[in-house]
Amino acid sequence: MTDNNFVALWERCLQIIKDNISEATYKMIFKSIKPVKFEENTLTIGVPSPFVYEYIEEHYLNLLRRVIYREFGEGTRLMYNVLTVKEADKEPAATGPEGEVQQWESNTGSLAVKERTVKNGNKNPLSFGEPVPRPQDLNPHLNPKYNFENFVEGISNKLSRTAGEAVAQSPAKTSFNPLFIHGPSGVGKTHLVNAIGTRIKELYPEKRVLYLSAHLFHVQYADSVRSNTVVDFMKFYQGIDVLIIDDIQEFATWNKTQNTFFHIFNHLHQSGKQLIMTCDRSPVSLQGMEDRLLTRFKWGLIAEMEKPNVELRKNILRNKLHRDGLNFPEEVVDYIAEHVDDSVRDLEGIVNSLLVHAMAYNREVDMDMVKFVVRKAVRVAVENKPISVEDILEKVCSHYGMDSQMVFTKTRKREVVQVRQVAMYLAKKHTDASSAKIGRLIGRRDHATVLHACKIIGGQIEVDKAFQSELQEIEATLKG
Repeated sequence: MTDNNFVALWERCLQIIKDNISEATYKMIFKSIKPVKFEENTLTIGVPSPFVYEYIEEHYLNLLRRVIYREFGEGTRLMYNVLTVKEADKEPAATGPEGEVQQWESNTGSLAVKERTVKNGNKNPLSFGEPVPRPQDLNPHLNPKYNFENFVEGISNKLSRTAGEAVAQSPAKTSFNPLFIHGPSGVGKTHLVNAIGTRIKELYPEKRVLYLSAHLFHVQYADSVRSNTVVDFMKFYQGIDVLIIDDIQEFATWNKTQNTFFHIFNHLHQSGKQLIMTCDRSPVSLQGMEDRLLTRFKWGLIAEMEKPNVELRKNILRNKLHRDGLNFPEEVVDYIAEHVDDSVRDLEGIVNSLLVHAMAYNREVDMDMVKFVVRKAVRVAVENKPISVEDILEKVCSHYGMDSQMVFTKTRKREVVQVRQVAMYLAKKHTDASSAKIGRLIGRRDHATVLHACKIIGGQIEVDKAFQSELQEIEATLKG
């Protein structure tokens, strides 16, 4: 079969598919697929992203099988060539008679028997009690999808990215050791540290690089204590060249884990090894962490990643759409960026929701749809946001025009006592916090004081309708 023949046959396949699915789905999923080659009864097609490949496998494999068998013959196998993330900013190479497409990564699926290989990935356990593994044998637990090529830079993350690239080029040879990256959830901290680790492995394959969460480190340490293999645990980590710990704030309540990490940190730093950590707050705001650890966190560079501004959010959206082979109107991108400002994850979630709506209702993504989806998503996010004891104290004090610090004084003035009791009552009603915790956060009182406050306020509500309305007014502010 000549190249022109297999291209023509694929065009016929597309026409049949187009007649059997919605126009919106065809434009989003199938229109961008290109035939690459047909050899040894195997058709290779190029898809723009893993998203398209996975969506076809999940929803349209049977349709694809029937159409390809009809045009290419029974038993034809199908190979997907998925554009790698590294090359997402390039145009797919043109397919010619040779069928060679250098920037494509192959994923093969059989139309006769659906096969899927699942790599062990990050579930591969670390083994203690054995010699420190060779670099080529150690699973770094890095996510290759998180790299510098698809990390979108902006004002809010420029310092962190610049420092990260410097560390990746010369691990442990810059003044950024440790590199401590902090910021709220969803700003790209995990993406950035994975990108650093991935680049280091590319440039220095002989180095032992390991990424893991602080929680997993704690679990491994606890297991080593129970199995009496703490020495092996220490030896393993002291043999790492680049140690990346995500969400270091998790150590806050684990004193023995902190002590162990302190010794590992010292050994690695003194041995000229690179340490990289992420946290949801700066070291000065970390509670429950040993001072000696906090001091060491400040030895290198503390880089903050803030929530992305509007322009960065637009660029992040454009990058995702390009990687997934999607095309949204620019006004849709602008609207999402202007109204979804909490995290990068929320932006990506909105895009996925729009795709589902477009396919379910056989519509193209337009402004009416995006306004509906965004309004629903933002409202749900607000409704599901948990109310904290601190939020309640702030709202109550604001309602009564009182400085919140007055609640922590020993004064027995009636107006201060009432504010304290109202805050305790509402905290007990609207949070899952224990009485002891509520008392500690509202005036540094004990649990008995909280129970007494709830009894007093509960009784007053039953006999004083005006007071009852006043509390309802405060509660309305808690719900946004």
